[in-house]
Amino acid sequence: MTMTYRPLNLVRWIIWFCFAVTLVVAPLIFNKGASMSLLSQVGTLTIFALSYNMLLGQGGMLSFGHAVYSGLGAFFAIHALNMATAGAPIPVMLVPLIGGFAGMGFGILFGYVTTKKSGTTFAMITLGLVELVFAASLMFPTFFGGEGGISTNRVIGEPFLGITFGPQIQVYYLIAFWLFVTTIGMFAFTQTPLGRLVNAVRDNPERVEFIGYDTQWVRYMTLILSAFFAGISGGLSAISFEIVSAENVSALRSGAVLLFTFIGGIGFFFGPIIGAVVGVFLTVMLSDYTKAWQLYLGVFFILIVMYAPGGLASIVMMNVRVVVHKQFRRVAPLMAAICGAGLVLFSGAVVLIELLYHVTLDVGSGPLLKLFGFQVNTGAPTAWLIGLSLAIVGIVAFAKIKTPFCDVWGDVNTDIEAAIRRAQT
Repeated sequence: MTMTYRPLNLVRWIIWFCFAVTLVVAPLIFNKGASMSLLSQVGTLTIFALSYNMLLGQGGMLSFGHAVYSGLGAFFAIHALNMATAGAPIPVMLVPLIGGFAGMGFGILFGYVTTKKSGTTFAMITLGLVELVFAASLMFPTFFGGEGGISTNRVIGEPFLGITFGPQIQVYYLIAFWLFVTTIGMFAFTQTPLGRLVNAVRDNPERVEFIGYDTQWVRYMTLILSAFFAGISGGLSAISFEIVSAENVSALRSGAVLLFTFIGGIGFFFGPIIGAVVGVFLTVMLSDYTKAWQLYLGVFFILIVMYAPGGLASIVMMNVRVVVHKQFRRVAPLMAAICGAGLVLFSGAVVLIELLYHVTLDVGSGPLLKLFGFQVNTGAPTAWLIGLSLAIVGIVAFAKIKTPFCDVWGDVNTDIEAAIRRAQT
């Protein structure tokens, strides 16, 4: 027996340590208003998005029904909480596991049917599945609670070490704990033979079948594991919100996790984490400031699809590669210029959109609109002219800078590729 030395991956340990520290200190930094609730939403959505990326990013399975597993997990978890309230010996800390096993159970049931097909057919089957479960949630009010849903009280029994899960910060740390554990679990999956196989099925299913593996079985096993982690996220959301309704198993929720995962970047493990943070910001925080938040979300998604199909994570990694190869100085001036032009264009677009929304949808509140800290009269032409001027200046500047920036960016990446090839030879 021969022993080989495997060097310690110090960078990976540092990243995991920083991730853990971030989870611990986040509520100490963001402690104003509803920040704790927002952090809890980010945590549950991150687990949900990472579990979805096991299907889409790692397995190439476009699912429109992933909310089925998180939602049903949430329903089982909230019923477990109500049983604990009635005296059943169920610790609140383990309730997410009940949601996880419920999600896994339905993954075993539904996944056997859905994974028999792949590609567009798989996507359409999952869409039909989520509509089926959503309809069932309204047809069986005894379990699902009808339109009002099922509510609970997470404060159960005597405090354990002072923990009652009444304060939101205690709920946050429970979510943070499960987030850290499940993230490690899902990352570990990518290093397993099954994780490698599902990547191969995504890229070349014919070759996988040629070497003797059943591609349907690989997809099926991956979906079961993905459903387990989705169920954990559903159980945590049941604890955090203390209510679960039909919306938890709706196509709208499935579409949202698809949107945020794609925005973050399906080709990178940490992409869904970025997508969850951005998703909570765009859907929860931004809606407090503007009624046009859905328009901004839609435009942002279109821009990502058009100019960064690899998601925000791809933008981060491309710039990291340029920095690592000490080429950032060559692109920095033009990058700053194009970002400045984009900011001017964005400011003009925001002014025009907010003015238009106020005039068409909020005219009853009068002509005055508070925008960027200023009182703006939507009935006067000044604000419209400023917004239009900023948009035009931004468009012209962006158009002029785009070509030289792309040229320099292309030259830099060509030099980096040449340096990598030289290093390999």
